[in-house]
Amino acid sequence: MDRTKWFVLSVGLIIGAIAVALVKLGNPPNMGFCIACFERDIAGAIGLHRAGVVQYMRPEIIGMVLGALLASLFAGEFKSRGGSATLVRFILGVFMMIGALVFLGCPLRDVLRMAGGDYNAVVAFIGFVFGVGTGVFFLKRGFNLGRAEYSHSQAGGFVLPLIMAFFLFILLKATVFNPDAGGPLFFSAEGPGSMFAPLAFSLGAGLLVGILAQRVRLCLSGGIRDFMLIRDNTLLLGFIGIFVGALLLNIAFGFFKTGFAPQPVAHTMHLWNFLGLYLVGLTATLLGGCPLRQLILSGEGDTDAATVVVGMIVGAAICHNFMFASGAMKVADGVVASSGGPGIYGQIACIVGIVVVAAIGFAFQED
Repeated sequence: MDRTKWFVLSVGLIIGAIAVALVKLGNPPNMGFCIACFERDIAGAIGLHRAGVVQYMRPEIIGMVLGALLASLFAGEFKSRGGSATLVRFILGVFMMIGALVFLGCPLRDVLRMAGGDYNAVVAFIGFVFGVGTGVFFLKRGFNLGRAEYSHSQAGGFVLPLIMAFFLFILLKATVFNPDAGGPLFFSAEGPGSMFAPLAFSLGAGLLVGILAQRVRLCLSGGIRDFMLIRDNTLLLGFIGIFVGALLLNIAFGFFKTGFAPQPVAHTMHLWNFLGLYLVGLTATLLGGCPLRQLILSGEGDTDAATVVVGMIVGAAICHNFMFASGAMKVADGVVASSGGPGIYGQIACIVGIVVVAAIGFAFQED
């Protein structure tokens, strides 16, 4: 391998190790990083949904955006651009979140779950690959959401980073607010939202991952897409590194446990694990990047990516307010009491999402 590929692989190893270290320090199991889950928690923290077990202002998300901002400014790569099919990108962000919460995780968490021994994540990964493959089909047919325009002013590119900086301010100002007083933040007293690593470590980890991911253009859907189109495995090496780094630390810490059940914050409805990440893979390919990549691009000044991020946060609220999100399997005394998974509304939303995103894929083809 050339030096670039070794660098991408090394970055992946570091990120995988950081993810498991976050779990060791308090984050939910197999959830050192999860872009979808953490954006869902942020949606709950600011009161967009009232699912009491998934509300927390996640410093990792804040850190990733600000880390990407710092890295792009230092490298001279920060450029305010956007304006390409803005509302369509927002809708695609909503559907990407619906797919993620039907599965219970983003592509990054899928890799981390596999590194923890969760076989449900393997099923979902296959679905993700098929979703990316479908997206590649549309790309080959000329799919294009339009060209982003560069702004004469850099101000627009700072909007989402400034919002994240404000979120950090209110988190640091008072880490606990009284929900009965009406906010401004709501924090879970139980469930995944109540599990978090120390703020300083979470924020520092997010900043470091944001910097590293910006430098190597880390993206799982992009890696699979590039391999399918031009047989380039560079970006895939980053996620191989994440898997290996997380696997080694999971084994060292005693977190590694193989099987379909019991697994933390997961479900065993295999069809919906497959279709959930199928929808994410398809949507990510049409958008030009997975949820992690959208965060990093938004830190670089890309307002189209920022629109996707906002769409995902709103999508998380829709998922919980309209009962689209899957429930996790319930375990009592080491025995699975409920397999979890999406209810009928979540199943319908996932199918509708696949149909709508495919329709967008056909509709935005260049002649």
